[in-house]
Amino acid sequence: QTKTGIALLYDEVSENAYDIRLKLTKEVLTIQKQDVVCVSGSDHSANHRTVTLRRQPVGGLGLSIKGGAEHKVPVVISKMFKDQAAEQTGMLFIGDAIIQVNGINVESATHEEVVHLLRNAGEEVTITVQYLREAPSFLKLPLGSPGPSSDHSSGASSPLFDSGLHLNGNSTSTAPSSPSSPIANEPKYEKRWLDTLSVPLSMARISRYKTGTDKLRSNAFEVLALDGVSTGILQFYTAQESADWLRAMSTNISDLTLQNIKMANKCCSPSDQVIHMGWVNERTEGTDSSQLYKFKFLALKGSSFYIFSTPPVSTLDWVRAEKIYNLCEVLFKIHKLWLADDYWLQANLYLGIHQDFDLEDQRPYCFSVMVGHGKSHYFNVELGSELAVWEKSFQRAIFLEVQRTGSKTYICSWQGDTLCFTVDFALGFTCFDSKTKNVLWRFKFSQLKGSSDDGKTRVKLLFQNLDTKQIETKELEFQDLTAVLHCIHSFIAAKVASVDPVFIDSQSIARKYMYSN
Repeated sequence: QTKTGIALLYDEVSENAYDIRLKLTKEVLTIQKQDVVCVSGSDHSANHRTVTLRRQPVGGLGLSIKGGAEHKVPVVISKMFKDQAAEQTGMLFIGDAIIQVNGINVESATHEEVVHLLRNAGEEVTITVQYLREAPSFLKLPLGSPGPSSDHSSGASSPLFDSGLHLNGNSTSTAPSSPSSPIANEPKYEKRWLDTLSVPLSMARISRYKTGTDKLRSNAFEVLALDGVSTGILQFYTAQESADWLRAMSTNISDLTLQNIKMANKCCSPSDQVIHMGWVNERTEGTDSSQLYKFKFLALKGSSFYIFSTPPVSTLDWVRAEKIYNLCEVLFKIHKLWLADDYWLQANLYLGIHQDFDLEDQRPYCFSVMVGHGKSHYFNVELGSELAVWEKSFQRAIFLEVQRTGSKTYICSWQGDTLCFTVDFALGFTCFDSKTKNVLWRFKFSQLKGSSDDGKTRVKLLFQNLDTKQIETKELEFQDLTAVLHCIHSFIAAKVASVDPVFIDSQSIARKYMYSN
């Protein structure tokens, strides 16, 4: 149930990454950072610890250091040697930043200055330390507990190499000094992973892209909670680790979304149920023709397709959508899938509605929803599995709406006459005079053999006469031709699905991708 692992938290400002531990439960992602805590004894503050080390004839201070002001990081303890002075105190830890040496503040000191101070500080060295919770990953500090080290000589001092202070300093005494050891009533300390941020996963969203761009982060992503709180950039050591965590978090978010849908549907009538909802990225055109992406929350509910900037939490929120479209009058289309060997597949729906999309963007898992008046929305999701769910959900929502509605009638005209054109799930197509209600012609869905349009208002529908087997052409003009064509597509697809559901499943582009992968 709970997944844990080590990752890096990347700071875009400093361009440093810090070691963190992730803890994932069904409902929450927790970020933990290491810190030193007082586990017994009366300690006012575990933040600053002052420790006196007695230099030993063999092993010196028993520690190594890294870092320095020249690299914009404090000097930190990078190694501690088993059973030697530093470790015996029980109060020092790998990752402790050295604040003072014998009362001298070294927070702004270079690496060499601190090495010099420690090596020439005499038999007893008093140091004040504070655990560096955000140690840059380039220091390569081990996360585990201190253990024996085979490193006996550090060579040249460098912030990226350990300067060994386990060698003897300028000691004149030959008598062995008593080892540094904790006094009985002194506080005891431990290094522990502590919770620093908890991100609720209900309605949370994930982004693998640099904000608003097509630039994919390498083995990294960000999780944003419903209230906008961000984990920051979570970076992983391998592509496999990144994929595993992405999948695990997405699964948990999806499971919580399903719970939210069930809760919402308890308050909705059977004809107004939520079929699916979730976060996507919508492509928008910038002022300089650049492509920008913004988070949008989509929902398929009852007879409508909703686009929100933030998820609907209460019943009232549903009327606050940015856009609402009738499901019979939209057309879902998968645009691009990056397959295993990096080629992409464009899906063409069999009605053959022409489109002029620029497919130059670098994002995989794209789909568009074409709406009335020739307009469209272009979306992207993070995972192929999400794309498959959206494809299936749109299909189901549209089919349910067609069956519920039964028929749609549109006002149209031809040669100056005002007519009505009806698409009916049971009867097919009917055209009648709007005033007299006289039926001018009627055809079944199976009689429609083709169509062509001028991309504006006029459409030609080609029907086969059942008696003569001849093709009859019917021309009509509509105010919103796109909506009518989408409606025809929805009704025909729903009719096919009711007769042959296996065929509809076999047409699923995203699901084919899922199986091939």
